[in-house]
Parts: sequence; C-alpha cells; structure tokens
Amino acid sequence: MSDPNWFQKKWGTPEVPTDILFRKIEELEQRIVKLEEENVETTNCLYENANSIEAVDARIDILAEHCGIIKDV
Repeated sequence: MSDPNWFQKKWGTPEVPTDILFRKIEELEQRIVKLEEENVETTNCLYENANSIEAVDARIDILAEHCGIIKDV
C-alpha cells in the first residue's frame, strides 16, 4: 500500500488532503497567470497615458511660446 490515503479512498471519502491541495495549487497558478496578464495590460495603459500627458504638455509649451505667454529670460 504505497498510497498514504488508501483508507479514505477505500471507504468513500471523496477527496483526500493531497487532492485538495493539488487542486488549490492549480487554481492559484491560473489566477497568477491572469494577474500577470492584467499587470502587463495595466502597465501598457500607464505608459500610454504618460506619453499622452507628455505630448499635451509639449503642445501647451508650443502654444504658449506662439502666443507670447512664455518669454525667454
């Protein structure tokens, strides 16, 4: 009898502790993969927003120079 949970399996206990742990590990691994994908998407969105803000800032500077608001010191 090499299976340490032979008694539970023989007498009808539906799951043994190792089965529960392995199932939980698989569930957690799937959640990790999903969170990593979401992290990449969030990081990409943050970079896009930062680039958009920099572009708008540059346009404001150009417009301010054109209108004479910013004067060279």
